[in-house]
Amino acid sequence: MNKKHAGAPAAPQHEPRLYRVVAERILDLIREDHIQGGERLPSERDLATKLSVSRASLREALIALELGGVIEVRGGSGVYVSEKPNVSEEMTEVGPGPFEVLSARRLIESEIAAIAARVATDSAIDAILKAVVEMERHHANTASNEQDDRNFHLAIARATGNSAMVGVIDYLWDQRGHLWHKLKEHFQTEELRQQTLTDHRNILEAIAAHDPAEARRAMRAHLERVTRTFSRG
Repeated sequence: MNKKHAGAPAAPQHEPRLYRVVAERILDLIREDHIQGGERLPSERDLATKLSVSRASLREALIALELGGVIEVRGGSGVYVSEKPNVSEEMTEVGPGPFEVLSARRLIESEIAAIAARVATDSAIDAILKAVVEMERHHANTASNEQDDRNFHLAIARATGNSAMVGVIDYLWDQRGHLWHKLKEHFQTEELRQQTLTDHRNILEAIAAHDPAEARRAMRAHLERVTRTFSRG
């Protein structure tokens, strides 16, 4: 029979996601301030100040509560406590929040783009181009457009010739869960979708020109724009 060694380290304890901690604090605030169903919560700016958290963390928490049926986000009006809360299991999503993923992507994908610009073969560049063309062709089809977007970023990772990098990008894209898609639903516009296509063309051109510095800059600019889109107030 196997026995644990006396000095073996305990299993790591996973820290709760920050947005879930913030969501619990918002729930406490609703209870403590006796905010009733149908009543409006303070503005995002005021909530962030009151809870001493960033706007990004607050926004993730509010989206989690919206998905959970606790609050309602009414465009142009504000955030309200649901009159008839219907708590959903979607609020139990345990992966990293959208802004955590974007932060990781800015760091990792910018360097992947730079490496791709140095070593990409003609066939690898053709694969990136194909993903851009498919994304433009399926612009009006949300599901196809999402897959083409993923294919674009994976094609860049494959262009490095490093399968571990492809695995990292696959993992990061698998984190686009309920929170991500709800944020996208609230803040994505046709103008911003068009800008994404322009961003992708800029990244492709830098890689095709074998310009690592420009490829890194173009990828970082793209992901910073997405972050600003989701965090703007």
